[in-house]
Amino acid sequence: MSTQPLRVGMFGGAFDPPHHAHVALARAAVDQLRLGKLHVVPTGDAWHKARTLTAAHHRLHMARLAFAGLPHVVVDGRELARSGPTYSIDTLRELQAEQPEAQLVLLMGEDQAAGFTRWQAWPEIARLAVLGVAGRGTGAGLAALRALAGVRVEALQLPQMPVSATDIRARLTAGQDIAELVPPAVASYIESQHLYQAT
Repeated sequence: MSTQPLRVGMFGGAFDPPHHAHVALARAAVDQLRLGKLHVVPTGDAWHKARTLTAAHHRLHMARLAFAGLPHVVVDGRELARSGPTYSIDTLRELQAEQPEAQLVLLMGEDQAAGFTRWQAWPEIARLAVLGVAGRGTGAGLAALRALAGVRVEALQLPQMPVSATDIRARLTAGQDIAELVPPAVASYIESQHLYQAT
């Protein structure tokens, strides 16, 4: 009798800070994509980010608070320990080496999907992993991926959640409340550490 291979997900991001939409995506991915394990991976030196990210230890701690209690989810700090630019392909290669029998699933938003062919070693990413794409209503990113030869795509169904880390940082800098946008433990940590305040 054949058994389905273990499906192991990777959800990378700055998580600067992690918010309710991040948590909802992780929960939906575990359920809808049948993931036995999901690695939430805060990015290290993000080559594609123009701004300087909040210190790694703060982002790692906030991610652990945000995703605590979600079944099958582990916050994975490996990219924060790497020197030099951080690329998803490097982490996928490591996960494949650690669990060679697993089917890898790389999670991304549809906005990221639209620019997938600009990712480092994207053909190898497509070979190593199924792409789990969380739609944002337009469908353009999903269609662009499905048009690429050899790319395996699975769509995630998520409610529209108009929340972004950029908006949250702007609110905090302006002294506005963010209690409805992030998990309570994350809000408490941001306040206790005086993060994102106007300098």
